[in-house]
Amino acid sequence: MIVLGIETSCDECSASLVEDGHTILSNIIATQIELHKPYEGVVPELASRLHTEWISQVVQSALDKANLTVNDIDAVAVTSRPGLLGSLLVGVSFAKGFAASLNLPFITIDHIRAHLYASQIEHPLEYPYLGVLVSGGHTVICRVDDYDTIEVLGTTIDDAIGEAFDKVAKHYGFGYPGGVAIDRLARTGNPVAFLFPGPKLNVMDHPYDISYSGLKTAVINQLDSFWDGESEKSPENIAASFQRAAVNMLMKRVRQALKETGLKRLSAGGGVAANSYLRSELLSLQEGGYGVSFPSLKLCTDNGAMIAALAYRYLQDGILSDFSEAPHARVTAFKKQYAK
Repeated sequence: MIVLGIETSCDECSASLVEDGHTILSNIIATQIELHKPYEGVVPELASRLHTEWISQVVQSALDKANLTVNDIDAVAVTSRPGLLGSLLVGVSFAKGFAASLNLPFITIDHIRAHLYASQIEHPLEYPYLGVLVSGGHTVICRVDDYDTIEVLGTTIDDAIGEAFDKVAKHYGFGYPGGVAIDRLARTGNPVAFLFPGPKLNVMDHPYDISYSGLKTAVINQLDSFWDGESEKSPENIAASFQRAAVNMLMKRVRQALKETGLKRLSAGGGVAANSYLRSELLSLQEGGYGVSFPSLKLCTDNGAMIAALAYRYLQDGILSDFSEAPHARVTAFKKQYAK
């Protein structure tokens, strides 16, 4: 079975054709990075307009790359939540029209679940496992019992990890996208030039929750307070120290969750899962006997392949979507209210 997956939740316009949930026949990702770079962040209206201009061509490119025609497609899947509403509307509207015109099954996908599933395309992992979602909009630690059964154990109570990377990079002019720029600078920096603090949360009631707002503020507004007094206050040292603090805060909770849940396997997904320091820290868990899996770099970012692959699982269980289904900018299951 060949599924067309369409992803337009933010600033990546992607279409992919995946066979039987694992064989990626094509995965076209048209990035808008250069067009948003002057603003050092995604401009929602610009993103949706570009999706409107590009989506038809991107889908055709996916078909051409796979050497297929529309008649070879068995189902159509699209991201419908969460994301920028205007961008989601473009993808959902196109996918509905495409599926309806060919009388094909139609499936809407939560792209958070798709990120958590992405590693399964290349490295199947036995359920249950600990899922770690790290992106510009979300930071989630959860128990994953199957492709659609997820129990959220902890989330960020304010900024997501990717958001913190972007804001720090924007403040210091490191470059855009912020996560990529900081990862690059950090490779030649001193990670202990600045010893930034971790958050003080109610760990009794929320042991796996995390906060990046305080760290972001410390790096931007209180740099001298955490300086070692000797190292150069260079972009490389700031980036390395910030990256170390941000990742270590997350890894502390990941290790705690693995220990207390008894889970022996872990899978990470989302754009920040491409960060080299985070990947090395996750791989270090293997020394403790844990199975660790994360997607290849191209499947960490928003992409149509993870949408098509997850949709295949829904199709196997006979779960389809109605053409009346609307996109949603937020998904409350992955954002919980923090009770102080």
